[in-house]
Amino acid sequence: MKLFDGIAIAENIRVARLLNDVPPEQYPLPVKSFAALCEQRAAQMPDKIFLSYYNDDTGEQSQFSFAKINRRVNQLANFLRERHGVQRGEKLAIVSFNHPDSIIACFACWKLGVVATPQNASEDDSRIAFILSNADCRVALVRPEYRERMLAIQKQVTCLKAIVVMDGELDAALNTLSANFTPPADNMLEDEALLVYTSGTTGAPKGVMQAQCNLLTNCKAAESWLNLTDDVRMMCVLPVHHVNGLIVTHVLPMYVGGSVVLNRGFKASVFWQRLAQHKIHYVSVVPTILQFLCEANEDVSGHELSNFRSVLCGAGTLSVSLVTRFQEQFGLNIMHGYGLSETTAFACLTPNDLSRDEQRHWLVHYGYPSIGVAMDCNEMAILDPQGKICSAGEKGEIVLRGHNVMVGYFKRDDANAEAFQFGWFRSGDEGFYQRDKRGRQFYFITGRIKELINRGGVKYSPFEIEEVLQSIPGVKVGLAIAFDNEWYGEEVGAYIVTEEGADLSEGQVLAACRKSMPFSKSPKAIKFGTDIPVTTTGKYQRLKLKDLFREYRDTQFKDAGR
Repeated sequence: MKLFDGIAIAENIRVARLLNDVPPEQYPLPVKSFAALCEQRAAQMPDKIFLSYYNDDTGEQSQFSFAKINRRVNQLANFLRERHGVQRGEKLAIVSFNHPDSIIACFACWKLGVVATPQNASEDDSRIAFILSNADCRVALVRPEYRERMLAIQKQVTCLKAIVVMDGELDAALNTLSANFTPPADNMLEDEALLVYTSGTTGAPKGVMQAQCNLLTNCKAAESWLNLTDDVRMMCVLPVHHVNGLIVTHVLPMYVGGSVVLNRGFKASVFWQRLAQHKIHYVSVVPTILQFLCEANEDVSGHELSNFRSVLCGAGTLSVSLVTRFQEQFGLNIMHGYGLSETTAFACLTPNDLSRDEQRHWLVHYGYPSIGVAMDCNEMAILDPQGKICSAGEKGEIVLRGHNVMVGYFKRDDANAEAFQFGWFRSGDEGFYQRDKRGRQFYFITGRIKELINRGGVKYSPFEIEEVLQSIPGVKVGLAIAFDNEWYGEEVGAYIVTEEGADLSEGQVLAACRKSMPFSKSPKAIKFGTDIPVTTTGKYQRLKLKDLFREYRDTQFKDAGR
């Protein structure tokens, strides 16, 4: 079989999207399209508030009932179809930030059967231009803040013919259009719905394509996992151009008939007050937000948080030390999860039936916080390099298959051939599992395979080293970095951001590490800094720090104690 044999690649993708031999579009859902879901909610609970919005920088606040947001979505869908000829199957760019317009734009796309292609506006112009060209976007919906910037980008993107600014002029135009909308078909579950691009730190960004059935299936699994009903209230502090912010905290409340509080961004100063004010049940965060909350160290005893059930935490490296610190400071539950854009948000999550002691056991007693158990919409395993399933405790690559797995990488047969193998989607993450008394497999992630430090043929997880770094007094953030070395191929470095007022030297950090780790695993060189490169979802970008250690490429590090 040739590597880039299109038929073979398509078959590998098809098999990896099956669950119990059933394809994703046949998974039993209560609706046949996202359009039907919106109409159903607007009819069932027209006056119930679906979305509340806060921009703490400008003071802007707004609310949308199910009927109001459905009406606006229908008007925008009519506008795009009637005024710009947008058709089912097109890709439409959305350049915005956390704002109701962003949600309305995505929902309108899905009513039309159009692929929403939301952009991270904090990225540079060249990346956005590449994505819009790669996705063949003909129309872009743009917030007024980005009008001039997008006009400049348009000159580089020949396929982009129309920029629609989401401002008062558009609002006036929408008010002249019908609040009713006829979707292109009754059953649109197989329609491609969302095209999001990976960070692309090691090459060109890859477009992840998801279908409507991916989105709705993931929501059904979360509904069951979390025992959600239509009274659930969620809060969004993550960017909505990412699958977590969009699907977990907006599509999911729409699916169950709940509500969401959307924030322009995360602010520790209003976080707890807003949880209490809106009687929030769940908030989805990344580990860096937990760290910011710990540092702010607000006394939460004055806030009424009896309705709050859990923090949903994923999309980044959660350490045992951070889990312990957060739970000791605030006494709140953390449900740790795991998922990728390629698996439509959460694929694995802490079970909802654990006692406090059981939860603590799985979060702190194995050196890594467990990412939980595979959710009902997919199955997971650990594979060795030959594609053999590993036993409990044995490290290998985390793989997944099921109804939440993406349609595939857009225009990237090479990436699809690499990612879909052995009947699974290969995550690129290393991990292992352990069983509980009921036989459930609790998974753990030990690091990105590409970020594992390969020192002389022995591989180390940066997470293990970072647990030691974070335990050193005065260290605010400590990252383990693999850098090129002529003697061992790769060596271990550490990038340190210190606490305010801390006086740490390289020698002190090295000495502390070598008390807790063997010389081979311990960092050999230390770099101090104040800024940490992260994605918009809070993931540390270790590879961007690699060049800081170029001066040590030819250095042979020796254990002074031997």
